[in-house]
Amino acid sequence: VLLERSELTSGSTWHAAANIHGLHDSTNISRLQHYTMALYKELEAETGQGCGIFQPGSLYLAQTEAREHQLRLQEAKARRYKMNFYEVARDEAERLHPLVDFDGIRCIMYEPEGGNVDPSGVTAAYAAGARQRGAEIHRFKPVTATEAQPDGSWIVRTPKGDIHTQWVVNAAGLWGREVAAMAGLQLPLIPTEHQYFVTETIPEIAAMGRRLPSVADRDGEYYLRQEGLGLLIGAYERKMKFWAEDGTPLDFGHELFPDDLDRIEENMLRAIAR
Repeated sequence: VLLERSELTSGSTWHAAANIHGLHDSTNISRLQHYTMALYKELEAETGQGCGIFQPGSLYLAQTEAREHQLRLQEAKARRYKMNFYEVARDEAERLHPLVDFDGIRCIMYEPEGGNVDPSGVTAAYAAGARQRGAEIHRFKPVTATEAQPDGSWIVRTPKGDIHTQWVVNAAGLWGREVAAMAGLQLPLIPTEHQYFVTETIPEIAAMGRRLPSVADRDGEYYLRQEGLGLLIGAYERKMKFWAEDGTPLDFGHELFPDDLDRIEENMLRAIAR
């Protein structure tokens, strides 16, 4: 049984940038991400629900010796777990993404399976697959309390009745702290305001006739990928702006934060220059 306080994808899911990649500094997360990328296609085949999968590949740039070292460690990890992640020469990178200026880049790695998905489509596919396997999904049914029982089971309180269960899984996302507090636990979770912007149609992209790979430049502190016939550009911020430090509002769902592009102006200028 899944209890959803509002609509599926409420919170941060529906407007996620939804980039997908297999490599991470954590080995366990790398294996999980690699598995999940394959799972999206299985979900589409099993449920008939599209996940909006685009896999034109991803380019990872290193401007510094330290970043190059990190990327080479990830390349070694990819070989260990039989993932596709390898160095490409500048001329090959320029063929893959003719609109990027690779001046000043000392190392370029390429992940052929990188790309992005549609977060709402993925959520719908997970829900369809769960229902096919016997799960129940109750929308507009918030949890108001969880009570541990002497035998180790739980009573989950909702406005529409109680549920007696052996296990409770906290998958509340932005409201994870609130659900944990119902069981007397303090979850070290604080939402942050992450910003990206989407451009209008760019003629050079429209003329390409194929989808361009995404680009991640940690030294430049930005990422970008194709969105429609334009670009989605986001920032890796050094000083993240915390939000709702005292608790996520229960009526928050499909709202967006006010624009605060001044905060990421330098990141965006570096991305545009690249």
